[in-house]
Amino acid sequence: MQRRAFLKQTALGAAAGGAALAAPVVAQTAPSISWRLASSFPYESPTLFAGAEDVARYLSDVTDGRFQIEIFPAGDLAPAGQVLQAVRDRVADCGHTASTRYFDIDPALCFDGAVPFGLNTRQMHAWMIQGNGLALTRVLFDKHNILNFPCGYTGAQMGGWFRPEIKTADDFRGLKVKAGGFARQVLARLGATPVDVDAPDAYTALEQGEVDAVAWIGPYDDEGLALYKVARNYYFPGWWAGTLQLSLYVNQDAYDELPKSYQSALELACRMASGNMLAKYDAGNPDALHRLVSRGAQLKAFPRPVLQACRDASLQLYDELGAKDPMFKKLYESMKSFRDKQAPWFRLAETSFDNLGLSLGPDASSG
Repeated sequence: MQRRAFLKQTALGAAAGGAALAAPVVAQTAPSISWRLASSFPYESPTLFAGAEDVARYLSDVTDGRFQIEIFPAGDLAPAGQVLQAVRDRVADCGHTASTRYFDIDPALCFDGAVPFGLNTRQMHAWMIQGNGLALTRVLFDKHNILNFPCGYTGAQMGGWFRPEIKTADDFRGLKVKAGGFARQVLARLGATPVDVDAPDAYTALEQGEVDAVAWIGPYDDEGLALYKVARNYYFPGWWAGTLQLSLYVNQDAYDELPKSYQSALELACRMASGNMLAKYDAGNPDALHRLVSRGAQLKAFPRPVLQACRDASLQLYDELGAKDPMFKKLYESMKSFRDKQAPWFRLAETSFDNLGLSLGPDASSG
């Protein structure tokens, strides 16, 4: 808005003096900058990959093409699980990833992405922007010379595709499960064996028995993997991710070199990408789930005793990690306190409204 007003005033002044405005002042003064972005996501994950594309497009638009970002899918500039290192070392100026991938580097980084029995999307966004979430996680990333920006949300995830049924917590024992971050540590405590499998290879791994279960995201992304053909049991909820927050990692030195206007545009681009990604998931998941069920997917809820066992194992791990790392403990206590304050309000307002609509049924036809 300020830019439009400035250009209008400049044009009026030129007209009054009989002079022509040769080019927008922004185009005359703003530097041309070209960044490289390493994504943790392949083209086969179009919604996740599109988050970086949204950021790049917005920045190009608002800077008249002067701030360009070239995007490299997973494996091109850096492996999917090494985007943090690539940005830290400035192999890439920035990266689009999920901080759950870096549990082995620092378990506390997962609070920037998702943790078991943590926050839903609205709560996560509020904790980050209006609570202490962003400030606290930036302390972690400062050690890696990285500035993190929330940049995408998946919404609540599904519990994954299982070949066998899960009736008790003991059924996890011996299962080879593709899961990431914090979740794999909890599943290991329940007797499962976490396995690393790239999303495009998940179908073959299930078909050949290399894995028994694959936790990915939700119907909108899962549909393209066709896992229902080899593992029909589609469990919910994904207790390890009430949402998954994606982040744009920005090398601190690269960020400091930007003009202030470009820094602001970058933050706004991330917020735009976050809203757009969530809207895509909310709009696309219902139809995708309907198609999956029509093709043979069997929707199954994790039994409550199973969820209780998962929660108990998660709480035990929280306590152990917090005892070793004061920063982990600080983040966990901040998140838990925020969640505990939010839960009664959501139960009173959001959940009761949702349940009201479900109990009343669909609108009667007016025709």
